[in-house]
Amino acid sequence: MGNGLIVSDVKKLEMITKEEAHLVSKEIVNVREEVQDCPYLEEALKVLPVKGYRSAIGAYWNAVIDDIRQKIIHRSLDLFNKEVNPKKTIVHYEDFQDHVTDNDLIDGAYKIGVLSWEGRKLMHQCRETRNMFHGHPKSSDPGLLKVLNLISDCNKYVLSQEFPPSIINIETYLTQMDSVDYSRNKIAVDQAFTDLPSVYKTELSNRFLTTYISENISSDLRGNIEFCAPILWSSLTKEDKKQIGKRFDKLIVESDQKKIDRGLSYINLVAGMMYVNKASRRIIIEPVVDELFDSLDDWDKESKLVREIKPFSRFIPEELLPKFILAITRTYVGYEGSSSRFSRTNFYSDSAAPTIKEMFQSFDVESIDIFVSIVKEDTKIRRRIKGQGQLDRLRILANILLENEIASDDSNDFIESLCDEDKTEEFFTKILPRIKKTNK
Repeated sequence: MGNGLIVSDVKKLEMITKEEAHLVSKEIVNVREEVQDCPYLEEALKVLPVKGYRSAIGAYWNAVIDDIRQKIIHRSLDLFNKEVNPKKTIVHYEDFQDHVTDNDLIDGAYKIGVLSWEGRKLMHQCRETRNMFHGHPKSSDPGLLKVLNLISDCNKYVLSQEFPPSIINIETYLTQMDSVDYSRNKIAVDQAFTDLPSVYKTELSNRFLTTYISENISSDLRGNIEFCAPILWSSLTKEDKKQIGKRFDKLIVESDQKKIDRGLSYINLVAGMMYVNKASRRIIIEPVVDELFDSLDDWDKESKLVREIKPFSRFIPEELLPKFILAITRTYVGYEGSSSRFSRTNFYSDSAAPTIKEMFQSFDVESIDIFVSIVKEDTKIRRRIKGQGQLDRLRILANILLENEIASDDSNDFIESLCDEDKTEEFFTKILPRIKKTNK
C-alpha cells in the first residue's frame, strides 16, 4: 500500500466530509515506507469510509503492537526478557501474543530503548483509548478526532520511527574480545556501550571484573578488557560502581592474594578506588606507606613504591595521612652530599619526584595542614632543609600548595613565609618553632 493507494482510498471516503477526508489523508501517510503495506493499516482504511472508528482504532493499535514487537526482536530479546521477566521466556514472535500484555510490552520497549520516555507515555494513553473504545463495545462512540489523535501519536512515536540499533550480545561480544582481530576503536566501543541499557551495563561491568581476575584468561582478552573497561566505567551509574567496589571488598576478605592483586589492577584501571571501603583501602595502602617510610634514600625502592602508591594517594585513610605525607615529603626533599660518581650535591629519587609533585597537587585542606605540621616538627626534614638545595625542593612542594588556593589562613601564612626567599633567615629564626621532641 504505497502513498498513492492511500490517497486514492481516501478519495473514496463517501461517508465522511471532504475536510475529514483531508485530515485522514494527511495523518495516514506519516509512516515508514515498509509499514505502508501493513494489513492492519489496510483494514483501518477500509472501515474509516463508513465511520467504523472502533474498528479503525483496533486495527491501528494492532499495527503499533506488531511494530513494537518487531523492534524488540531486532533490539534484543535477551535484554527484553531481563527487563520484563515474563512468565515464559520470549523466544519467538508468537510468544508475545500469549505471554506479554500490551502494558508490559510498552514498558519493556521503553526500558530497552525502543520507545522514548515521551513515546512510552503516549503509547499508554493510546492503549487506554484502544481498551475503552475497541475493547468495550458498550462505551460511547468515538469520533473522528479521537481516531486521528491516536493515529497521529502512533505514527509519530512508533510507525514513523526507524528500527533502533541492535544491542550487543554479551556472550558474543566477550568471545569477540578474546581474539587478536578485535578492533580497539575507541569511538566504536564507546558507541556500543553507550547504546546499552543500564541492566546490560551492569552485567557487562561485572563480567569484565569476573573475567579479569580469573586465572583462565588469554592475554588477548585481558588486554582488550584493559582497553574497554575504562570506557564502560565512564557510562556506569554510581550504584554500579559501588557494586564493583563491594565485590573488591569481598576479594580482600577472601584473602586470595592473586585475585586481590588482579582485582586491584582492575580497580586502578578504571580509577574506582573511591568506591572501595575504608577498611579495604587501609589493608592495601598501609604496608606500602610503611615500606616507603622505611626506604628513605633507597632511590630504587622509593621510585617503585611511589608509583605503587600513586593510585591511592587521593584516598588515603585519615589515620595514615601523617605518615604518608611525611614519607613523600622526605623522599622529595632528599639530602645534601657528595659523590665521586655524580657531579651533584643534591641527592633524591629522580623518578619518584614528578609523581610526588602530582600527588601534592591533589592535597586538600587537611593534607596541607599536616604538611605544615611536618615541616614544623620533623627533625629529619628540619635538619635537611638547612642545605639550600633541600630548602629549594621543599619550597617547590610548598608553592604547589599555595597554587591550590585552599589552605587555611594559618597554613597559608606559614607556607608563604617558607616560600619567601628574602625572609629565609626570619623563617628559620622566628617562624619555625623549636623542636620539642625527636622523631624518626
